[in-house]
Amino acid sequence: MAELDASMLAVAVTATYSQMAFAERLGVTFPLLSDWDREVCAQYGVRYEVWKGHAGLAKRAVFVLDQTGTVRSRWVADDAAEMPDIDAVLDTLRALRGDDGYPLDHD
Repeated sequence: MAELDASMLAVAVTATYSQMAFAERLGVTFPLLSDWDREVCAQYGVRYEVWKGHAGLAKRAVFVLDQTGTVRSRWVADDAAEMPDIDAVLDTLRALRGDDGYPLDHD
């Protein structure tokens, strides 16, 4: 992500210790944040009321925010097995940098 002047992080409704084990097992090098109280997923509109018998879980989602914190791209799946289009995320990041002829629309 450094070549795109971007940072990546993940937010999940799991406990911090579970995330630490997950990151270690998979070699994750970006921050994993815990939304244990499910407030962030609710604020971003990606919280299931009930999914497979569990209340308050977060949907799989990807957000791209610009330097001002404005959401520039949003992808949300109702099916947790569905994966995002990473190329679309990268295109948004390039656009925010002004690559590929896209105009910059932030300072």
